[in-house]
Amino acid sequence: MNLQINGVTKSYAEPLTLASLIASMGLKADRVAVELNGEIIGRGQWEGTRLSEGDRLEVVHFVGGGDH
Repeated sequence: MNLQINGVTKSYAEPLTLASLIASMGLKADRVAVELNGEIIGRGQWEGTRLSEGDRLEVVHFVGGGDH
């Protein structure tokens, strides 16, 4: 299955949920926001959200730090 993630097409085995995709990317769920096909998906919905061929995702990873 091909997914477009942050503008880059990547191939994954099916079936795949949003939660398993985030885990496979090595990202911490509490520091990530996800938009799927133009809709923001709340973290509570990730486990039940199955991804399909051609889905477009924007994944934003928040990083702490700084001198504020």
